[in-house]
Amino acid sequence: MRDALLQRGQSHDGDMATDARPEEIKRLVAPTHPTAVVLVGERFGTVRLHYDNSIIEITTFRSERYNPESRKPEVCFGDSLEDDLARRDFTINALARDPLSERIIDLYNGRQDLEDHVLRAVGAEPDKRFDEDPLRLLRAVRFAAQLNFEIEAETRAAIERQASKLQKISRERIRDEMNKLLLSPYPARGLDLLVELGLMEYIIPEVMELRGVSMRSLGMRSTKDVYAHVLRVVERSSPDLSKRWGALLHDIAKPRTRSIEDNKVHFFGHEDVGAYMARDILKRLHFDREFIQNVSLMVKLHMRANAYTSDWTDGAVRRLMLDSGDVLPDLLDLSRADITSYRVDKVNRAVARVQELAERCQHLREEAERVPLKSPLDGNDLMALFERGPGPWLRPIKDYLLGLVIDGVLASDDKEEATRIARQWLDEHEQAAK
Repeated sequence: MRDALLQRGQSHDGDMATDARPEEIKRLVAPTHPTAVVLVGERFGTVRLHYDNSIIEITTFRSERYNPESRKPEVCFGDSLEDDLARRDFTINALARDPLSERIIDLYNGRQDLEDHVLRAVGAEPDKRFDEDPLRLLRAVRFAAQLNFEIEAETRAAIERQASKLQKISRERIRDEMNKLLLSPYPARGLDLLVELGLMEYIIPEVMELRGVSMRSLGMRSTKDVYAHVLRVVERSSPDLSKRWGALLHDIAKPRTRSIEDNKVHFFGHEDVGAYMARDILKRLHFDREFIQNVSLMVKLHMRANAYTSDWTDGAVRRLMLDSGDVLPDLLDLSRADITSYRVDKVNRAVARVQELAERCQHLREEAERVPLKSPLDGNDLMALFERGPGPWLRPIKDYLLGLVIDGVLASDDKEEATRIARQWLDEHEQAAK
């Protein structure tokens, strides 16, 4: 109903509510011949109907109780639409339309709040709405970021009072809301609200440390705050989960690595420390292993991508491609987003630099498809050369020779030179081990 009134695109899906229980809903809809009937957690009372080009969800009226000891709301079936709407979170979500008469039921002035772009808790006591389910604290901010709405003053004050109750919510539910917020049209607005309302302290407290950390050298009039910079990078990054999380966390270690030498501010090693911090943050939010690895790798490599200049050798570009692997497109997106200067000429030069790097990567990728990069000597060649069997001695030599090929020092078909280098390398390392 909310999205229909906001005219947020056309949808073939629908949400309906009824006093019928799930088993009765299934019986009543059988004559419509849905292609599939799915119970969306039967205790929540939602039946999802699949048709050829649409999905309809029918939910039994609910009245919700909140157990302070539980990490999830308790849901009980209700018998009236009025009770169902009374337990909704915000007035813009407490709207209904009678499918027969088309009459809109608006008990809490939700239409007016939609027109005014205001997010307001249902009822006269907003604290009760957040007592029922503290995840609504985060949902309020997410809706503000998605719709670019203002949070009404009393609702906002209640969120600030109740912020600590986020600790009772499961990490998975918080993660899912954060994902929706980051993919919203106004992610920086949402993140800033989380900080202002005291919610971020219970989600990613490390973000709070970014505020007030200057990136400018001492004595300079203008200051460049790490926190403000990160918000701009998030806003400039592509609306993709790994890209947005990489943007949020790429400078997360700057407060912990900040140092001053000769009146200049440095953040030595912040990308390495940041990769560990990113991994820890994403683990706490229960992301899967692949996602954690990809985002932490973006954080680790973002300074290398930002350091690219035209005089890089093909070998240096190949090294970046090899180290980043499948994350390379996300890394280049982060490098583009990381250009937050207000000087147009500086931005244009930086954008051109990233574009050049992307084009060189593409050229080298196509070249590698024609002539794959490989060491002139494989494992069998090396074992025959040194008359040794397989063992841990083999991998370092193979990696060293492949590295020389990647760097353009050794041709992939030059077995003679590879043999000389392999003999010298093994002799030197065995002498050093004695």
